[in-house]
Amino acid sequence: MKVLITGANGMLGKDLCPVFEDNGLYVFPFSREDLDITDCDNAKAIIETVKPQIIINLASYTNVEKAEEDEDTAFKINKEGVENIAKISKETGAILVHISTDYVFDGTKNLPYTPSDTPNPLNKYGLSKLKGEEAVQKYADKYYIIRTSWLYGLYGKNFVETMVELANKGNNLNVVDDQTGTPTYTVDLAMGILNIIGKPYGIYHIANEGETSWFNFAKEIFKLKNMDVNVSPCTSDNFKQKAKRPKYSVLRSDVPMRGWAEALKDYIKYKESLGK
Repeated sequence: MKVLITGANGMLGKDLCPVFEDNGLYVFPFSREDLDITDCDNAKAIIETVKPQIIINLASYTNVEKAEEDEDTAFKINKEGVENIAKISKETGAILVHISTDYVFDGTKNLPYTPSDTPNPLNKYGLSKLKGEEAVQKYADKYYIIRTSWLYGLYGKNFVETMVELANKGNNLNVVDDQTGTPTYTVDLAMGILNIIGKPYGIYHIANEGETSWFNFAKEIFKLKNMDVNVSPCTSDNFKQKAKRPKYSVLRSDVPMRGWAEALKDYIKYKESLGK
């Protein structure tokens, strides 16, 4: 089975491609430079040439803060680009797998969110991703919308590496303790996506099990790294951010997933092995 992946050079893409290849699928990875989802003609020509049975759209504008000022670009990629891919998937008969976010929710529930919960994004990034979801539902016949949360992976910048980098500079760290979610390892997410394909079409949530705050996430990172770091909890108000974040955005996973702390331990162990 042929699987075409957009945004394959991103953090999730670099972990997802080998997972799918190891499970016997023929993967056709495309970077944003090679396949621009905002250029419908370009995207259609490539997809019609490859003739994939599955399209996995990982191309996304993900800068939450910048989206508040650069709304046009965020919506061009996260809404209009997704609409292009949804239409092409219908025309070619391909199954579309589209990745979305916990930030489509407002965080007022205080219980893990399910796919049937009503979205109500608090920021432009979340709204642009919701509009992308709506485009998939409107234009694609066969689709999986997969929401996930707090991603970190082996490639690219992420919260884990940012915390380690700041700690290595000898900084006293203040980390937000009033936002709760679930850190999700991209390798685990990739396996979850693979396990979703074949289920009834619709919206699914995939995230590692459990919940934590950014502060407690940071503490676990330093514990597993055996780092003695002076880290203190603070509120979101301590950071003058333009984009409002949901206070609680835990997702109830629709496929079995291991706990976030166990996944983090494996991630750190593997990263350290690469450095030796």
